[in-house]
Amino acid sequence: MTVRRPFAFVAVATVLVLAACTTPAAIPTNSPTTSGPVTVENCGVAVTFATPPQRVITIKSTSTEMMLALGVGDRIVGTAYQDGPVPDEWASGAAAIPVLADKMPSEEVVLNAEPDLVYSGWESAFAPDAAGNRAELQSLGVATYVQPAACQSADQPAKLSFDEIFREIAEAAKIFDVDPTALLEQQKTKLDAIHPASGNLTALWWSSGKDTPYVGAGIGAPELLLETAGLTNIAGDINMTWSPLGWESILAADPDVIVLVDASWNTAGHKIEYLTSNPATANLTAVKNSRYIVIPFAASEAGVRSVDAAASIADQLKTLKLP
Repeated sequence: MTVRRPFAFVAVATVLVLAACTTPAAIPTNSPTTSGPVTVENCGVAVTFATPPQRVITIKSTSTEMMLALGVGDRIVGTAYQDGPVPDEWASGAAAIPVLADKMPSEEVVLNAEPDLVYSGWESAFAPDAAGNRAELQSLGVATYVQPAACQSADQPAKLSFDEIFREIAEAAKIFDVDPTALLEQQKTKLDAIHPASGNLTALWWSSGKDTPYVGAGIGAPELLLETAGLTNIAGDINMTWSPLGWESILAADPDVIVLVDASWNTAGHKIEYLTSNPATANLTAVKNSRYIVIPFAASEAGVRSVDAAASIADQLKTLKLP
């Protein structure tokens, strides 16, 4: 196993929080914008980047797509645990990136790629039986960073907002020393163009699970996207990002619309087949009227695809037979 000479990275005991822009304005150029170290507090861990990372492993689609959108995809030396294909606008930049593991990479696989940063869309990636403990990777000169909306141990947003998503884009741009202005302006323009549905339409966000569905709850990306599209989440009172929700509760709520998360391992088609073949769920209003909205799994977690996902939900709503 090869261990690289430590990159200029240091974790500090005194937390210095990055002064990132929180206003919804922004996009990417690949030109340097800052000088000097950048320090962020990330899931309760203070991380300092003495210089911008140049050899990055991305775990999960949200981190890969963030780098591609910021114009620094050429710094990715390997990906792992990707949730699906990237959007067409970034496909050419993603084509040449090596895939290190279909699922979670081991620490050995990570170190063999000689990264100076491991950038993950899940905090759980940083475990001894996964990509490696954050403190241990740090001791080997490898920085670690989690997509902030995915923090669980500390610093989780009380309720996700687009201001927070834009702040996270600005923070990533600061770490990689690029200008996010164009990307953020593009995102804000798309967000402003979304027209939410009128009335009091309710929705179920069904991610996975059949015996007990796993649904989008009240503080994460699903709630934000549903609200932006003008839908009321039937699980919105649950103070979690995702949560189990029994079929009895779903039948009682009888949502007007069902959002189906589409993944290669659990497709929207399979979910529809289950809903229509089960005598209980077949009587749901949304099922009887085929009121389904489909969102790719990779767009269901907070990141640079969140605005497009909200716009897609709003657009698909317009094609449904709504009350």
